[in-house]
Amino acid sequence: MSTTEVVGFAERIRLETQQAHSATENALFVSELLGGKLSPAAHAELAAQTWFVYDSLERIGRSYTDDPIVGPFLSDELLRTGALEADLAFLIGPDWRARIAPLPATVAYVERLEQVAASSPEAFLAHHYLRYLGDLSGGQIIRRMLERAYGYERDGLRFYIFDEIPKPKPFKDAYRAKLDAAPLDGDQQQAVIDEANLVYGLNGALFDDLARDIERYRMRA
Repeated sequence: MSTTEVVGFAERIRLETQQAHSATENALFVSELLGGKLSPAAHAELAAQTWFVYDSLERIGRSYTDDPIVGPFLSDELLRTGALEADLAFLIGPDWRARIAPLPATVAYVERLEQVAASSPEAFLAHHYLRYLGDLSGGQIIRRMLERAYGYERDGLRFYIFDEIPKPKPFKDAYRAKLDAAPLDGDQQQAVIDEANLVYGLNGALFDDLARDIERYRMRA
């Protein structure tokens, strides 16, 4: 039995993006923020940049409702834009929209969504997979670390709280089963994996952009 017959598509994505995933999660800005070494303003800035991404992602997602590849993955329980907006109102204030602007890396990220993911189901699926399975996995660890570092409870962390998915593991297992069953041929599967690796790079570039201003956010003893 060949390797391709043994390893399902969901596992292939995980294995073939491991290196890019590891490089992204070890970003300086993330480690300093989760270690409580940066001010709450740093978390607010991360939430602001994240909002630009999800605003685009979820708007594009609505156009794929009837798509045979993407449609099965779309779920209202996953949507994060409203939660991010509540977080930004708490972290920045009711006028948060007038006080945030996308960083260059965020602009590039959104451009990739608008120019590629909006017209390629395979590319969109890669973005969807990375964001939401990440939110339900490592995002829950991030939530707990932010709670400890900054004393947040619910306000400021709503992005990480999935009220309609009380048990993430069964949801993630079902999502991976859908990946294995998705109507994708070999070339399409590779297109998803290639885009997923690119998306990790986009996230890494965003963290690098945030880190360029890290001294402004550093907590002083």
